[in-house]
Amino acid sequence: MSRLSTRSETPPFHVMDVLSSVAVRQQTHGDVVLLCVGQPSTGAPARARELAEEAVRSQVLGYTETAGNLELRQAIAQHYDDWYGVPVAPEQVLLTTGSSAGFTALFLAAFDVGDQVVVTRPGYPAYRNTLHSLGCQVVDLDCGPDTRFQPTVDLLDALPEKPAGLVLASPANPAGTILADPDLAAIAQWCEANDCLLISDEIYHGIIYGTSAQTAWKSSREAAVVGSFSKYFSMTGWRLGWTLLPDHLLRPVEALLGNLNLCPPAISQAAALGVFSDSARAELASHVARYARNREVLLSRLPGIGVHDATAPDGAFYAYVDISHLTDDSLAWCQQVLAATGVAIAPGIDFAPDGVGAPELDGSRFVRFSFAGSEADIVEGFDRLSAYVAH
Repeated sequence: MSRLSTRSETPPFHVMDVLSSVAVRQQTHGDVVLLCVGQPSTGAPARARELAEEAVRSQVLGYTETAGNLELRQAIAQHYDDWYGVPVAPEQVLLTTGSSAGFTALFLAAFDVGDQVVVTRPGYPAYRNTLHSLGCQVVDLDCGPDTRFQPTVDLLDALPEKPAGLVLASPANPAGTILADPDLAAIAQWCEANDCLLISDEIYHGIIYGTSAQTAWKSSREAAVVGSFSKYFSMTGWRLGWTLLPDHLLRPVEALLGNLNLCPPAISQAAALGVFSDSARAELASHVARYARNREVLLSRLPGIGVHDATAPDGAFYAYVDISHLTDDSLAWCQQVLAATGVAIAPGIDFAPDGVGAPELDGSRFVRFSFAGSEADIVEGFDRLSAYVAH
């Protein structure tokens, strides 16, 4: 007897399958160049690691409060004042086991089965897949190069029904684009006027090139903000994030987190206090400077594989690229490239599933390049790619 719920039909995250193939290729050839990974290639800042070592030696590291240690919540609240000029009370900050746990608890607290929730297409697949598994009706909002892969009020006005929620990311994954402050403010106001919960994914804040990114709380305290220590703070595997929530969601989300996760990892909370030190800030700024150099190298190499009109990313460490001149099956193409060259790339099908919306945005026509690694990796990867495409 086998028994499966409808949630078991949740689509896979295809880039994880790519990483499985990467492991095999590395074992057999030892030549993999990773242009697919969605995480920094650096570890946690030195001060964070020092605090983790001190905590292991001197603390029990048992359960913390479900909402997280007050000292760290105070530090995050101060971070919003320092970076954005936005006052935040520590009580409005809930720490989570990675941003993923925050999204899950927030979706559960805010939306009922059948509620319509808008996600951008292309967009991070876990939004769509988690909402699907919770019984929500996912509405894909097609956002193409003409809007820099970001939503607009005009696109929202064109929806046939007013949704219960909107999930947006700025900087975005996979395109790395940022909503200008007035555009973010207009969307936040639209959401308030239409009783639509704005969920602002701000986990790539800090990784910005020549512009700025504003928090949604600058425009609307009715929005829910999701942050993370994973990307800018280079603590991906420590699994620690946070949410800023309007008052009516604070207690429901905290109660869900207590049941689902009990509390965030104690050692990660101890370490995370170190990222707000002066030494860590300097270390993290050096990472962003490296990403910026890598971005320029990658953009300069795209014409070598026939890409001449890519949308330049404003932040994060990704470029989302139309390769329809090379294939109409990005997943198969990425697998073929890996097998032939050892270069690992993320297929666009993860970010824009086929069979819906505008065919020109079908993820089968796109790939996502990551430039989070070294400049040498990007040069080597594109040397191999250019030769493969030419052949």
